[in-house]
Amino acid sequence: MRYIKICFLALAAAALLSACSPAKDNDTGSEYMPDMGHSLAYESNVYGYYHYNTWDSASVAKRRDLSNPRLPVNGTIARGYAGISYLQDPAAQAALMLHLRGGTGVNEIAVPINGNVPYYYKDTEEERVRASAQINGNPFPITAKGLAKGKELYDIYCGICHGTAGNGLGYLVSEENTKAVYPAAPANFLQDTFLNSSNGRFYHGIMYGKNVMGGYADKLSYEERWQVIHYIRSLQAKEKKLVYDENANTLNPAFGIPASSVRPVAQTATDNQPAPDAAQQQEQPTDDSGHH
Repeated sequence: MRYIKICFLALAAAALLSACSPAKDNDTGSEYMPDMGHSLAYESNVYGYYHYNTWDSASVAKRRDLSNPRLPVNGTIARGYAGISYLQDPAAQAALMLHLRGGTGVNEIAVPINGNVPYYYKDTEEERVRASAQINGNPFPITAKGLAKGKELYDIYCGICHGTAGNGLGYLVSEENTKAVYPAAPANFLQDTFLNSSNGRFYHGIMYGKNVMGGYADKLSYEERWQVIHYIRSLQAKEKKLVYDENANTLNPAFGIPASSVRPVAQTATDNQPAPDAAQQQEQPTDDSGHH
């Protein structure tokens, strides 16, 4: 009996000493009811596991997958872009973009806008024809910066097949590539069939692809797709010895409006340059809707 008591006291003393062990470095020491002080949920910005995390054992999802950055919910619309898709007049689209970028008033701040924009056409041949018939203008004006960005993106994603000149002779099918094995010839954008096609045909192709070409909706943002289309138009204009830049568009006025032709919705004023008076404003020409 005495031996049992001694063993019991020894165990109790060991438990008491262990419960009072101090914390050191990454060791929190012994704690009474640690569940009350440490969450069992996963840490959103930590990939590794830690001692108190038992969340994974009862979950069907991988903790690493849930910790990674996520894309916006399908259908998320960047501020201002939803309205642009309903404007058929390219000048009205350009004016709205200027307003959203903070260029229409004194002391406005330009807010970068991009993201998931609704596209109301499905991946079928019938919908491709419908998009080609209904989408013609480009919502972004032709600018030197936009054409430079379009060229950069075109060379990365398109030129390897369609050629840097847009003639369909990219590296994958060129004689320079001795291992070229391509199941179908890439489209030659310099042909009249593409020259006469609406912007909707190009945009639908970028969204969903065509034949052996896959879609690039996940690689090019909304504005980037339109800047690539601008650049393709500039290649077509170069082939026809025409002009397609921020100063003029002699290829087809419906395909894009030069930035120099876009009138600001409002003029900015400074301390040294007062805003025009009412008489001057009345002399300004108006568009069909009555706006200056």
